[in-house]
Amino acid sequence: MAEYIWVFNKESLIIKPAPKKSPLFLRMIVLMFAMVFGVYICSICLKQISVETMTKFESIKVIGRPPHETKLLEIPFKHYPIPETFNRAECAHNPVRFFAILSMQRSGSGWFESLLNSHKNVSSNGEIFSVKDRRSNISSIVQTLDKVYNLDWFSSASKNECSAATGFKWMLNQGLMDHHEEIVEYFNRRGVSAIFLFRRNLLRRIVSVLANSYDRYAKLLNGTHKSHVHSEKEADTLSKYKPMINCTKLITDLKEMELTAAKAIEYFNSTRHMVLYYEDIVRNRTVLKDVEEFLRIPKKRLKSHQVKIHNGPLADHIRNWDDVKTTLTGTPYEDFLHADY
Repeated sequence: MAEYIWVFNKESLIIKPAPKKSPLFLRMIVLMFAMVFGVYICSICLKQISVETMTKFESIKVIGRPPHETKLLEIPFKHYPIPETFNRAECAHNPVRFFAILSMQRSGSGWFESLLNSHKNVSSNGEIFSVKDRRSNISSIVQTLDKVYNLDWFSSASKNECSAATGFKWMLNQGLMDHHEEIVEYFNRRGVSAIFLFRRNLLRRIVSVLANSYDRYAKLLNGTHKSHVHSEKEADTLSKYKPMINCTKLITDLKEMELTAAKAIEYFNSTRHMVLYYEDIVRNRTVLKDVEEFLRIPKKRLKSHQVKIHNGPLADHIRNWDDVKTTLTGTPYEDFLHADY
């Protein structure tokens, strides 16, 4: 068998006859050449596969992100209002986020809103649709919303020109559910973020609703009705009233509250939103950091001067406790009987 020497240079491959060598040596040369060539080919293939895989992964990751975390879709949620009633001056180039707190009465929304308003860049303007004329039809609702989000709505919470986030709280029974389709369209078109706030323990909400309704007429605080208090003394005075709960309707009322909250979340599912529970915030204030992140505002220490009215076991706040306990024991609502924070 003839042997050859393989000579490589820049331009060509030259094969020259060589003195006879061992067949084993020739096989080693061929094997080494094949191995080098094979490694080169494999490296090219792997590189192509890697690039293709990375491209697919990035595509999936982008598609899977919520809209508020995608830079391209973040733009509509930044706003630069031009108020008709004042000049934003040096803050005119600072973006403003729009939000609405969607809740039910006596679910902690007043306390939660006071926490947000302790932030120097947040303006939450209260329960503006408690006035019936503002929610009489969708036109009046939109007109009110436009005024709020144009920064032309003035309240004690307004930060005016340097607001980084502006909004209000909206109870579900104040036209929100009746006109939900138009409101969802408005939220998505204007880039309004929804913050749902509910109570887990709906029995405590019933106690709060009944006690607050009683005080509207009784005015226990020196002839003045207060839905929220700022001292332990005031809270103690209001908590002395123990409401009587209608046990015949209790299960039905609890189911209806659950259904209303579930419907609201379903209706607004296409909006940018988050769902919070009062008890979770009470137990863990770090939840507020999630809210600040959601609103894209600087993180601050949020505080409220409001004082909780009904503290301790529910047995201390319900006149017919034994009847309520009997009604709920053995039902899905039995957990409501126990202290939850």
